[in-house]
Amino acid sequence: MANPYASQQRAALENAPPQAAEGYALAEMARRLDAVSKTPDDLVSIRDMVRLNWRIWTIFQAELVDPECKTPQAIRENLLSLSNFIDKRSAELISKPDASKLAVLININRQIGAGLLGNPSDDPEEAERLRREFAEKNGMATQADAGADAPDTPATQATDREA
Repeated sequence: MANPYASQQRAALENAPPQAAEGYALAEMARRLDAVSKTPDDLVSIRDMVRLNWRIWTIFQAELVDPECKTPQAIRENLLSLSNFIDKRSAELISKPDASKLAVLININRQIGAGLLGNPSDDPEEAERLRREFAEKNGMATQADAGADAPDTPATQATDREA
């Protein structure tokens, strides 16, 4: 049976402007990394969330090096440099998971995500508010928004172990 939350989320993201969808993805990933950082002994979950975050940044990298990319050159170069840092930190955390080293990934995702959603902010609560606002505006619900009893969506289940 198809998961109604997953279908709703997929439809909303497909109809959202790319910049908003990317911002939501980063804000959501920041939320998930923050949640897993609070369980430092759960090394498998830390590794899984770092892999998922790395996948998202790999997609951004592919877009940024595409000759058809409309992002200004200076911004592309800065984001590619940031992506290089994400690559290095992710490889380090996958080989040796450490919840105390997730903060930099969380902050990068929050700040870039908030900027893409239209409101750059250093405030984690503001980034979370923007993520929720985007989800509500587009009729989306995540496990965090719907409560612990909400079914997993493919996005909440995805890990590299499935790839």
